[in-house]
Amino acid sequence: MATELLRVGVIGTGNIGADHVDRVANQVSGARVTALFDVATERAAELAGQVGAVAMPTASEVISSPDVDAIIIASPGEFHAPLTLECIAAGKPVLCEKPLAPTVEECESVIAAEQASGRRLVQVGFMRRNDAGYRHMKNNLSSGAIGEALLLHCEHRNPDVPDSFTSQMSMTDSVIHEIDTARWLLGEEIVRVRVISGKQTPNAAPHLHDPQLVIMESQSGVLVSVEVFVNAKYGYDVRCEVVGSSGVTSLGSQDLGNFVSDTRRTATMPANWRIRFGDAYRAEIQDWINGIAAGQVRGANSFDGLCATHVAQAAVRAVTTGTTVEVPVLEQPAFYH
Repeated sequence: MATELLRVGVIGTGNIGADHVDRVANQVSGARVTALFDVATERAAELAGQVGAVAMPTASEVISSPDVDAIIIASPGEFHAPLTLECIAAGKPVLCEKPLAPTVEECESVIAAEQASGRRLVQVGFMRRNDAGYRHMKNNLSSGAIGEALLLHCEHRNPDVPDSFTSQMSMTDSVIHEIDTARWLLGEEIVRVRVISGKQTPNAAPHLHDPQLVIMESQSGVLVSVEVFVNAKYGYDVRCEVVGSSGVTSLGSQDLGNFVSDTRRTATMPANWRIRFGDAYRAEIQDWINGIAAGQVRGANSFDGLCATHVAQAAVRAVTTGTTVEVPVLEQPAFYH
């Protein structure tokens, strides 16, 4: 007897939402897309027609639909918490793209509702946890192959961002990935953060400090450096290295192959995050589907989402004040152990 496919509703059909629709419909197993919503109704209707789904008038109707078993939220971040709360109230598993919410208070409301429901339903879309390179580093660190972690170096470079992008958004939209990565790799919390702005690239809008250097410190004293450069122009380039007491493990530059011509060796870089992390997103969606089938929440949970937002907001204060900001360690509820 064939196993029934998980029926997935997707809220938000912009770049990442449309990609998730395609992944569920065509790239992973065990699920199908049955309902979509986006304020861009024509786009949602066209996409729904391509995958045999129904475009619904509101997000709430997707969540409450009897033809939807689980939800992917890919709307703008300001809507994440209200939509996630609706999913919890409906008793439906949800994969919410990062951030869980823009504010600590909203994240806390999600955690309170999830605990009150008595069932873990929320996974946050920190897809780097599913990337082969980051998992390689995690394994090397967890196995003791490089000794104790002493330093963690990260580089996060985008080719460009719109003029509406701000120095604070570098923390909440970009560095938040490195915040979750640091917590996950090191297995401990970030306790302080400082942001340094140096020489400005001529390619950034005048109001945007770019690049910026973020210096964080973990509970055990591991120093974490993050270079965030959102107008690097040449491509999408994410790197990471952990320096241990007896060795080093690194992610390295992710190229798409190289060629030699006229005595020059040329490497091709990913043009954007969709190319660089396509496999990680696919693995994340598959793991989410498999977890629901097994009655588990895998990947980053609501408490992880809260901690990432907590540190990102401290980084925003560090950008604004130019000072080192202390980050109190939040107590993890037993519900998330």
